[in-house]
Amino acid sequence: MFCVQCEQSQRDGCSAAVGNCGKTAAVSDLQDVLLRVMLGVSVFAHRAAGRGVSDEAIDAFTPFAWFTTLTNVNFDEDRFVSWIAEAVAMRDRARAIAEANGADLSDLPEPATWTPGAMKAEILASAPMAALNRYMDRDGPTIVGLRNLVLYGLKGCAAYYEHARVLSRSDSAIMAELHAIAAFLATDPTDAEALLGQSLKVGDLNLKCMEMLDAANTERYGHPEITHARISPKAGKALVVSGHDLGDLEEILKQTEGKGINVYTHGEMLPALAYPGLKKYPHLAGHFGGAWYEQQREFATFPGAIVMTSNCLIDPTLKGYQDRLFTRGPVGWTGVSHLPTRDFSAAIDCALALPGYGEDAPEETIPIGFARNTVMSVAGTLLDMIGKGEVKHLFLIGGCDGARRGRTYFHDLAVATPKDSLILTLGCGKFRFNREDLGDINGIPRVLDVGQCNDAYSAIQIAVAVAGALNVGVNDLPLTLAVSWFEQKAVAVLLTLLHLGITNIYLGPTLPQFLTAEALAVLVEKFSIRPAGRVEDDLKLMLGKAA
Repeated sequence: MFCVQCEQSQRDGCSAAVGNCGKTAAVSDLQDVLLRVMLGVSVFAHRAAGRGVSDEAIDAFTPFAWFTTLTNVNFDEDRFVSWIAEAVAMRDRARAIAEANGADLSDLPEPATWTPGAMKAEILASAPMAALNRYMDRDGPTIVGLRNLVLYGLKGCAAYYEHARVLSRSDSAIMAELHAIAAFLATDPTDAEALLGQSLKVGDLNLKCMEMLDAANTERYGHPEITHARISPKAGKALVVSGHDLGDLEEILKQTEGKGINVYTHGEMLPALAYPGLKKYPHLAGHFGGAWYEQQREFATFPGAIVMTSNCLIDPTLKGYQDRLFTRGPVGWTGVSHLPTRDFSAAIDCALALPGYGEDAPEETIPIGFARNTVMSVAGTLLDMIGKGEVKHLFLIGGCDGARRGRTYFHDLAVATPKDSLILTLGCGKFRFNREDLGDINGIPRVLDVGQCNDAYSAIQIAVAVAGALNVGVNDLPLTLAVSWFEQKAVAVLLTLLHLGITNIYLGPTLPQFLTAEALAVLVEKFSIRPAGRVEDDLKLMLGKAA
């Protein structure tokens, strides 16, 4: 096992029997094998695309398979064995399509021909061929780190694409780009400049994936609107939905209508409470808990059923709630009930059998729903406030959170920001400070919740629109980005920001372990990425930029 894909990884990579996320060495190795075979799938899909041909089945399986390998998604060895078999079959299918359409199948890289075996023992024995540090001695840590930057960015792209795909959105051109970058990785490239160039292509690709997901969400559920979301429970049976999949939440709301079950969001599902098409359900009762890494403590006290729709799962057996936890889509834990379709009757029956909340708690709310449509509807007011000096600085503070001690940086930064500044926030990083009363400016809350991590798209559109109205570049705005990175979705968003030429991003609480000092130096030189430091020192620099 060698894994260094997320911020909670050990400095030299997780290499013990169990990683810091809870996955076993076997799961880690199986994930590596699956990805290696999927690179081979993309080799043939890319060559078929060169002949103007794509395949719906391949383009549906690819983002799903990549998604299963993200941090805190799936920990079930047997499911990975079955997915590897499916990936090999998909590779054969892609080869046949490419060959039938006259594609050049010469000079194939190893992932296009390598066979890992069929039985679990065979696959695990072959796993060293797929290890991400396999060529460390040959190519050095900088090249391996840059390859992983592209790989992890592609994982984030695949996850956002999959979120849109399950809402019936797809785009063969986007998938062709993903296959092209994956086919490049399949050659185990050693050119640092080429790898940096591909990483920016990943950023461009991720922007398209986030745009497609934004359209999928807003066309189905309407644009988020300012909502005072309840964060205290109501009396009644209870079911909590965590993750990111709004389609699963919608189906749960439909299937629980009239059954006396209050449905709660958790983690990155909080923004769902601002969508008109979802909040129309009266039994969507509010939000439960905070960020994903607190789920073991929180779910242990929740008196109802729990549905995990996407990444963020932590070992439920340590706190004993595995019998009332249900997983969906790419998510899984050995021994935990998995729902293969959007039939949630098992979770609903579980919720009905549990006590739920005995009484209403005192009502508490937080304001959400400040996505791009909401903010741009008051753009004139915002620009006027900037022009008058009533708003002197804009901060974007958010991203993927985690349990590491240094993450208090983002709370402390938010609290320390001047009273004449506004804070845009998104992702689960907002739970560090979204219950703090930081006041308002002329009735506009200083903390504006833009949405999920993928709603970085909304934040980008807001920044671009404000810059355009002021006739300046985004980097000339009184704007500071403080990004909390944790896993591969955050890597994809970071690459999108770099693709757009946005500089002076504060990144923390630590810089990615998979990048060497030399590789980081390149990013710092090209994009002025700044490691998060002392809040007091960083804030002076941030505000000095606007002077």
